[in-house]
Amino acid sequence: MSGNEILSRESLLNLLVMNGGGGNTPERKAIDILTRKAAVRPVIFVGAGTCGLGAGAGKTIAKTSEFLKERNIEADIVRVGCIGLCAAEPLLDVQIPGRTRLSFARVTEENATGILENVFSGKISREHVLAQFRDESLQPWEGIPFLDEHPFFAPQIRLVLRNCGRIDPLSIEEYIARGGYKSFAQVITKLTPAGVCDKIEKSGLRGRGGGGFPTGKKWRFAMNTPADQKYLICNADEGDPGAFMDRAVIEGDPHRLVEGMAIAAYAIGATKAYVYIRAEYPLAIERLKNALSGAREFGLLGKNILNSGFDFDITIKMGAGAFVCGEETALIHSIEGKRGMPRPRPPFPAVKGAFGKPTVINNVETLANVPSIIEMGEDWFSSIGTENSKGTKVFALSGKVELTGLVEIPMGTTVREIIFNIAGGVRNNRKFKSVQIGGPSGGCITDANLDIRIDYESLLNAGAMMGSGGLVVMDEDTCMVDIARFFMDFIQRESCGKCIPCREGTRRMLEILESITHKPDGNNSAALQRFKGIIQLEKLAKVIKETSLCGLGQSAPNPVLSTLKWFRDEYDKHIFERKCPAGVCTELRVFTIDVDRCTGCTACTKKCPVQAIIGAKKTPHFIVEEKCIGCGTCQEVCRFDAIRVA
Repeated sequence: MSGNEILSRESLLNLLVMNGGGGNTPERKAIDILTRKAAVRPVIFVGAGTCGLGAGAGKTIAKTSEFLKERNIEADIVRVGCIGLCAAEPLLDVQIPGRTRLSFARVTEENATGILENVFSGKISREHVLAQFRDESLQPWEGIPFLDEHPFFAPQIRLVLRNCGRIDPLSIEEYIARGGYKSFAQVITKLTPAGVCDKIEKSGLRGRGGGGFPTGKKWRFAMNTPADQKYLICNADEGDPGAFMDRAVIEGDPHRLVEGMAIAAYAIGATKAYVYIRAEYPLAIERLKNALSGAREFGLLGKNILNSGFDFDITIKMGAGAFVCGEETALIHSIEGKRGMPRPRPPFPAVKGAFGKPTVINNVETLANVPSIIEMGEDWFSSIGTENSKGTKVFALSGKVELTGLVEIPMGTTVREIIFNIAGGVRNNRKFKSVQIGGPSGGCITDANLDIRIDYESLLNAGAMMGSGGLVVMDEDTCMVDIARFFMDFIQRESCGKCIPCREGTRRMLEILESITHKPDGNNSAALQRFKGIIQLEKLAKVIKETSLCGLGQSAPNPVLSTLKWFRDEYDKHIFERKCPAGVCTELRVFTIDVDRCTGCTACTKKCPVQAIIGAKKTPHFIVEEKCIGCGTCQEVCRFDAIRVA
């Protein structure tokens, strides 16, 4: 039974959005059913975001359905978004009526039946149990830790992510039952647009897309610009490698974004909005479409919303995955049907943006913060964080850490705390080397800077930047020159080509990096050019930063400058010794055969892709260094440990 089976949608909306509900009333009972405080039958939640499905959640769901059918158990299966602990996927939660919700990690089709069998018989599989959700109105399971005590979740303050992995993203009724759209209703019935801008400005909320511009100030610019039409754009393009925060929010809690956009639109006077989202996010697009349909059905989008006189609607615009469209003026061009290329500013979009009209562009995380600011108050929000960086920040943890996933930490948390306390440290007890923060436009934080606090100014001073929130951890087996080459290759391919400094400068920087990571060709002239090129890297980077048209071009050299600053010794070894200390740059690896161990089995000869190994059968073999490409295939197939690498 769902809450709206005993309470009409109109009554539910009026009760929750306008007045609230309390006491032992039918309305309160409906709310408790929708929020599963009074579940009438078992509920099984499966993390079915992109990360969960990639880990096999689809097979887990199929096995769960099979289990329930075979045992004739009436239970609901709810596909929820990612709760953040991607390393433990597939995640499966079970809530028995009257008991708290139990969460289990790594539930596959092989072990799902056993885990469910134990739960429904009152036993708990300690091997897979993760934690239980805290709820004072329900009976807890004895001896099971609470989720908010787990080392991964305990240091977090979850505002943007508070519903992700907990609620049914396809149910607008549940979102409303948990207080959703209450902030929007309060805004359009009790506050003026200027009053909303005041609240957001006083809260200290800054753009979470990278630049950190004060959100309330941006809104006020657009509000004060007279026009017959204004636009709001949500930038959900998320093109940084290693970033998946926006995708997770939309997949797990799409109504929070819709509500944040509606509040922002009211504040600036916009009646039309776009969500610009990459087409590579099919599940997020599906969930967003469902949320927009539900909001329209409830009268929360459309004409005369809640009889306030406010008209507003949202359109989804799918992008083709161009990184440059993360830049706001290029994004606007794409929405207008033009090629995604930046334009000079001023005028800024808040004055002249989409279709020549005042336009505000915020990213998903920025807008998802807005309902909480209205609900809890600007003073409450500004009490979190540091003096100049308020609130929380969502980071996508990936790379060589034990616990990958999404974390939402208060501004001011140190990088060390994120990596070693929340994420569990570097995988396999390897030595920490660096963390790339801010994506291709960001920089590296080294061991010397691990205690730096996460805020806009501190990261910039360390040669990095907040960016959208990608955080890629690297260990001692990582080559920093190769990392710089990877990001420069990405930036060069994604350059729109409009301005020469970015188009040609990044290409030249990439050529220099490739010359020092590729195999020496014995050409003295090439060696001289390589030495001269590395000397020019910093000068070239400075020119690109100072003369590129848009922010993407201006920040393009950051990965190179950052690695040069902190890991110049690795560059020197690549250039002067022609060696890669981490053994990553395959063309700089030198393979030899230990003749005392080689039996002449010819396994390496047969598998070498370039015929660089010579020798007769049953006699020691040799590697022709000039032919060897350093692929390591010979080492993989040798059964006698006869291959050596330097």
